[in-house]
Amino acid sequence: MPDEIREIGVGMLGYAFMGKAHSNGFRKIEYMTWPPPLRPRLVAIAGRNEQAVGEAAGRYGFERWTTAWEDIVADPAIGLFDNLGPNSLHAAPTIAAAEAGKHVVCEKPLGRTAEESYEIWRRVAATGVKHLCAFNYRFVPAVRLARELIDAGELGDIRHFRGRYLQDWGDTDAQVWRFDSEEAGSGALGDLAAHVVDLARYLVGDIDEVGGFVHTFIPNREVDDAVEATVRFANGAVGTLEATRLALGRRNAFQWEINGTKGSLAFDMERLNELQVFKAGDERTRGFTTVLVSEASHPFWEHWWPPGHIVGWGDTFVHELHHVLRAIADDTDVAPHGATFEDGYRAAEVCDAIVRSSASGRRESLSYRTLES
Repeated sequence: MPDEIREIGVGMLGYAFMGKAHSNGFRKIEYMTWPPPLRPRLVAIAGRNEQAVGEAAGRYGFERWTTAWEDIVADPAIGLFDNLGPNSLHAAPTIAAAEAGKHVVCEKPLGRTAEESYEIWRRVAATGVKHLCAFNYRFVPAVRLARELIDAGELGDIRHFRGRYLQDWGDTDAQVWRFDSEEAGSGALGDLAAHVVDLARYLVGDIDEVGGFVHTFIPNREVDDAVEATVRFANGAVGTLEATRLALGRRNAFQWEINGTKGSLAFDMERLNELQVFKAGDERTRGFTTVLVSEASHPFWEHWWPPGHIVGWGDTFVHELHHVLRAIADDTDVAPHGATFEDGYRAAEVCDAIVRSSASGRRESLSYRTLES
């Protein structure tokens, strides 16, 4: 390891699904993104189940483990706190870590409500540390290529956004924290629809009006099973958002389409290396063209393989965590490509507005707070 590559100690809260994904990302950064902006040292991991977190520490390569997240916040060897705990544990540990001088990554949704998300953003921003809300789908190569095409004016003026995130694992009687209103805050809304909202904001812009409803199908379930919404963007575009965990046969179908005055783009997460592109004006090719996003000139590809040798879902975390390490190492902004805590808060405002619209039966206008408001 060259002497000029500095080390950063990583502390993690959460060891299950996201704990595995983020640990894998940190491990790959060191040898796949050579030279890494910082060398992540996996210092400590925290979780509520003593046996499970101890086993995870050994599997993932952490030096030690604890059942108290406060131990990680207090550890001077840790410079980056990665919060992957249940939604109810996003606020207190993340704020405490930032106020202890640690840079912070927090899983989405940032908070269980817009008010909680705003408080997290406000308190963390006041410390001056780098902060990233882990909307990892911004770091899919095809999504980043879409952003580049839109920024270059290839689609002209955006007219429509259609986004849906469909999974089927929620059709169960199992008792997990994601079905608990106190721990999760919401169901498909915060788990899946928040991703759709963030991608809509990232690719099209802020949303200023929504009309929507939420619905629960499973008897006695505390959180929503399905979300439907229509939206108006500040730039005049319109769109639809949909999310459910009860779409049988759909495993991880995050699909979106954008239509502009000069062309269209379409994407399906279950084919994450492909971007569908249509450009108006060529009558010989009226349909969409499938672009395999694996060329050397494509986003993130400097880290990977020869053209045609595709990457996977887990590699989005390599890109995301590399991005925040670069921001720390170079003292650069996490925005616009990384989702900041302000982005996490704004996504929460949209989600809360969908809930209000569902309750009132009326469309809801959006207003966003600033750090001064």
